[in-house]
Amino acid sequence: MSKSMISLGLMSGLLLVCAAAAADWVKLFNGKNLDGWSVHSGTATYAVEDGVIVGTAVLGSPNTFLCTIKEYGDFILEFEVKVDTELNSGVQIRSQIAPEEMVLKFVHEGKPMERKIPKDRVYGYQVEIAANSPNAGNIYDEARRAVFLDDFSSKPEAQKAFRDGEWNRYRVEARGESIKTWVNGVPCADIRDSMTLKGIIGLQVHSVPKEKFKPYQVRWRNLRIQELR
Repeated sequence: MSKSMISLGLMSGLLLVCAAAAADWVKLFNGKNLDGWSVHSGTATYAVEDGVIVGTAVLGSPNTFLCTIKEYGDFILEFEVKVDTELNSGVQIRSQIAPEEMVLKFVHEGKPMERKIPKDRVYGYQVEIAANSPNAGNIYDEARRAVFLDDFSSKPEAQKAFRDGEWNRYRVEARGESIKTWVNGVPCADIRDSMTLKGIIGLQVHSVPKEKFKPYQVRWRNLRIQELR
């Protein structure tokens, strides 16, 4: 076999591998309805408008999450999000839903700790979405350790990656203990944590204090995932 034929065969094989990898992307949202999703923890509302998921805050509601029925372990997740500047939000990854009132037990900074959560509470890793915040793109441990898991104080570019009032592109890579995020192409969080290695994906509408309440909204589009094997 000639060298040119061998090279052609290798190139063809590489193209097939690339095509197979591209085919692994799956849309999390069909653009029409919320089939495959369910609401937990609060009473904020979710609707589909022009191919976009719109979450709206409700007076008196705690944090609310629109969650995938399916659980995911290792994956690459991409989405675009736009949030009212007065509303905090986030996307849960590898998260859990409490089947009943329960006490979470864990170790934080070498100390054993406990946290009581109500039935149906979503808890776990959250990719932060927030305007006017230096932590957009960071990983927050929702309803569990209740801390950011990366230190952005030495990451000035990450602190400025989120664009207030605009659509923002997020990328999340979860591989084993490693979780990394990008916002608008800028590297943000880079942590190693193994407290939860598989779970649901959830879209958060944060609670709004009564004295500051308005039906603030957050929007998501182009949600897709590539599971890693």
